Amino acid sequence: MRLIQLVPILFGVTFLTFGMMQFAADDAVDKIFEQSGSVSEEVKALKRAELGLDKPFLVQYVQWLGDVLTGDLGRSFISGKLVFETFVDKLPATIELMLVSIALTILIATPLGILAAVNQNRPLDYVIRALTFVGNSLPNFFVALLLIYFLALKMNLLPIIGQNVIMPALTLTIAMGAKYTRQIRAVVLEELDKPYVTGARSRGVDEFTILTKSVLRSSLIMIITLIALSMGSLLGGTAIVETIFMWDGVGKMAVDAILMRDYPLIQAYVVWMAIIYVLINLAADLLYHWLDPRVRYS
Repeated sequence: MRLIQLVPILFGVTFLTFGMMQFAADDAVDKIFEQSGSVSEEVKALKRAELGLDKPFLVQYVQWLGDVLTGDLGRSFISGKLVFETFVDKLPATIELMLVSIALTILIATPLGILAAVNQNRPLDYVIRALTFVGNSLPNFFVALLLIYFLALKMNLLPIIGQNVIMPALTLTIAMGAKYTRQIRAVVLEELDKPYVTGARSRGVDEFTILTKSVLRSSLIMIITLIALSMGSLLGGTAIVETIFMWDGVGKMAVDAILMRDYPLIQAYVVWMAIIYVLINLAADLLYHWLDPRVRYS
């Protein structure tokens, strides 16, 4: 039932994306001949007809949608390569960046959130909350520039660009970690106020056991929600970070495609990101049910 409800959402996303590209001042043909000097409008018109760009918007969209439904994503206007092969070739790098970022976030945010909750309204709690406020406020591109300046240029610890995943992963982790820490703190505080915690303390159960065996297990649903949302947003939102660090993933591919007006690549990116985002959130829903049988979805 949920999958059926998501079908019109996917169609809506593709339609809006297709529509927005029609407002561009130029198109792929202009980009193709940009370096060729003076090219007549007749030559450009022939190229547009070859690529199907001379047809009305709805005709282009329906034709493209029909090809997608049969598994044909077309070829890149610029490189001429199959769009699906290009996308699949770039996807592993983005998945690697996403998994490393989420792993670092969980390793950092979980203990910080618990420490802040256990030390509520104490100096340590204030320090952690202040740091999370700053981390959550900084845009990714600014964090990336700060890391490049301090870790790469000043301290010479990491390369600026290349195949090292640490710098782009740290950039994404700072903002995500701040959000995770605040959420984990809030849910741990809520759990610590519940009667079962008071009962465990009255029976002499130590605080560490209460936190690890009871409180954290009860907090898993919220943590899984954040992970699922982060995975979806990371897959579609790493474009700026990938571009800054020249990380060869689908985010950088999408930015390059937008700059070159490479419509087939842009459409493939939108479609697959939407599908992956939907599947990740569906998997999270199923996991909620497994963790807590009281959770029911119509």
